[in-house]
Amino acid sequence: MEKVDYIIVGAGYAGVFFAHQLIKEKKSFKIFYDENISASQISAGVCNPVILKRFNTFWKSQEQINYLEVIFKEIETYTSRNYLINENVVRIFHNDSEKVQWIKNSQKEDLKSYLDPDFIKLKSVENPFEAGKVNQSCRIDVSNFFIDLLNYLENNNYLVKEKFDHQLIDTTNNSYKNIEFKNLIFCEGIASNTNPFFSHIPIQPNKGHCLKVRLSEVPDSYTIKKKHFLFRLHNDDYYYGGTYDRFDMTNNINDESVEELKSGLQEIYNNDFEIQDINVAFRATVADRRPILGKHQEHQNFYIFNGLGARGVYNGSYFSKVLFDFIENNMNLEPEIDVKRFY
Repeated sequence: MEKVDYIIVGAGYAGVFFAHQLIKEKKSFKIFYDENISASQISAGVCNPVILKRFNTFWKSQEQINYLEVIFKEIETYTSRNYLINENVVRIFHNDSEKVQWIKNSQKEDLKSYLDPDFIKLKSVENPFEAGKVNQSCRIDVSNFFIDLLNYLENNNYLVKEKFDHQLIDTTNNSYKNIEFKNLIFCEGIASNTNPFFSHIPIQPNKGHCLKVRLSEVPDSYTIKKKHFLFRLHNDDYYYGGTYDRFDMTNNINDESVEELKSGLQEIYNNDFEIQDINVAFRATVADRRPILGKHQEHQNFYIFNGLGARGVYNGSYFSKVLFDFIENNMNLEPEIDVKRFY
């Protein structure tokens, strides 16, 4: 029987970033990946410290920003690529009152380093009220990040390409099939709702659609946001999305969501465009908008890392280190993120 320090279930942002912590600390592990496209893999990957509806920030935003550069430099040591794209988010204003609120908020202590007081006039899209730039914002190259990391995990015999079956866990002997483990980490996203050990955790599926589009005219070199994000992918393709739907639980493409995206793009982009692809997946969200970390009540070596929501890159990277330190270095978890808040 093979012995490992960890089994990780799931290979979205939570699972892959936690795998990085294990690689860095030279821990042995297996990560299970069922090869289904996750919400992480089709996400925008935008790293934005400002909530763009209300022009405020969120819990531990600066700490998460600071850690981004650290963790991606660490990952670069074994993938030979840095996935951070230093392209700022710009928010198109709907009206003059939003500009006033932006300026007002930019003077607040926790926001002045993010909200640039000098407005921008974009050339390629409709922005009659101009746009505000979010300093310290960026995004990651999502496609290459997952391609490279999954390839690295597979080439180094970490990756197991199969669906994990909870019923085959031997809780007495801490084993799964032919693998004996010290710790078991569930990073399953919405699949957590069918996990017999953590099904009581209130993970809320949030369905999102996004488009890959071909534009006839090249937009400004920013991550542009009004209703949704617009930015360049590879070659001549652009990302536009994503939608949020808490009610449609089907896996099908929703025509209303696609129309929402098309009309949103047409609102700011007056030139021709062609839809190349439509992607849909479910984000794992939590009502209190905090990630979920911690151990099972009974099985003390079973852990959960979930609820990353729309800030998958920030939450996944930063809290992967927090969870590792909790398990290996006896660091405490803050109550805001501890799974105990649901016991």
